[in-house]
Amino acid sequence: MQFNKEELIKKHPSDIAETITALNDQEQMVAFSLLPGDIEGEVFAYLERPIQENILRQLGSKEIADILKNMSPDDRTDVFEDMPDYIIKDAINFLSEEERKTALTLIGYHEDSVGRMMTPYYIQVKSHWTVAQTYQAIRRFGKKAETLNFIYVVDDEQRLIDDIKIGKFLLADGDEKVEKLMDRDFVSLKSMMNKEDAIELFEKYDREALPVTTENGVLIGIVTIDDILDTIEERDTEDIQKFGGLEALEESYTDTPLFEMIKKRAGWLILLFFGELLTASAMSYFQIELDKAIVLALFVPLIISSGGNSGSQAATLIIRAMALKEIGLSDWWMVLKKELMSGLFLGLILGVFGFVRILVWQEIGLFDYTEHWFFVGLTVGFSLIGVVLWGTITGSMIPFILKRFGLDPATSSAPFVATMVDVTGLVLYFTIASLLLAGKLL
Repeated sequence: MQFNKEELIKKHPSDIAETITALNDQEQMVAFSLLPGDIEGEVFAYLERPIQENILRQLGSKEIADILKNMSPDDRTDVFEDMPDYIIKDAINFLSEEERKTALTLIGYHEDSVGRMMTPYYIQVKSHWTVAQTYQAIRRFGKKAETLNFIYVVDDEQRLIDDIKIGKFLLADGDEKVEKLMDRDFVSLKSMMNKEDAIELFEKYDREALPVTTENGVLIGIVTIDDILDTIEERDTEDIQKFGGLEALEESYTDTPLFEMIKKRAGWLILLFFGELLTASAMSYFQIELDKAIVLALFVPLIISSGGNSGSQAATLIIRAMALKEIGLSDWWMVLKKELMSGLFLGLILGVFGFVRILVWQEIGLFDYTEHWFFVGLTVGFSLIGVVLWGTITGSMIPFILKRFGLDPATSSAPFVATMVDVTGLVLYFTIASLLLAGKLL
């Protein structure tokens, strides 16, 4: 067995969890059972979901309740999300009345709401208290508090009226009133607010914790930066997966069952497959042109990949800008104008490279593009300008269209944009070829 009890319990809870994770199933349970009761809950919160489930399956309701008692309310709520109902029922009954009430309250919030992330353990005081009285409250309730960086001031109806940095208390005289330290300038979250809106406020005000209130302003909890960081990771992972052309995974890659992985990926692949069938249809529609000028087929991969790449670039930039709140729906016209110019110049750059490539290969004899090589070069050059411009416009505008209809902009994945541009790029390419090579190769 690759662990030592004395060395194990000296580590930070996250490091202990990492050590336990490296063990096999049987050893994980043994190692966890050796932990002192006061750190079991902290370590349990850092364990991955399958390991948590493995441990819970081998414990009775009383042992589960002991673990839950030593967890912060927000971490406890995360565990409850995936627990079987009968375990939740039994475990909650072993909690104290106060903890049971807190657990049931947090479970009642929507899973994407701020209420599910908050902890009810914080220090609150009244404005007429003295600094000395505040110190007494900190000594009495501070051990349970999630953070002591801020002290929250409430009125007689428990409405939040200010939050004060602990530093102000440390520098004040003991008999000074709390109201003398107040500026009534504070930021708070609403309990029913979406988690992603909370992220924006944390980033805007650069806070380690923010208070949570009801719609009437009653203070009911706080959210700390560690929970926000977890939410950011979940959000970004979901967006990246959607952008890659699959449904977001609900578990980590390693923990997702094979058939669940297939189900998440198959839908988009099938949709993209039928989209690419349109590419084959476009090719067959221009079969006559291809038979007459087989040289055109050489540049089909170049044309469609250039359009798809430009579209993916634009979509990536716009989706990220939307996620960071740099742009909104009302900015679509500004984005369109900017991407029109970007797409035009990028297309010109690739178009020139495409023409020069044909010119050089023809001159040094690496390939014979026929006596009409100049017009073949113009066809490729103008096609690259058109398809890159179209790809840029498509990639930048699809996120706006999806958002306008209430869909996630990340759904406009790179494969989706590329598939759309493939078909239209081919049509554009052969249309230009028909105009420039008519009476020559066609």
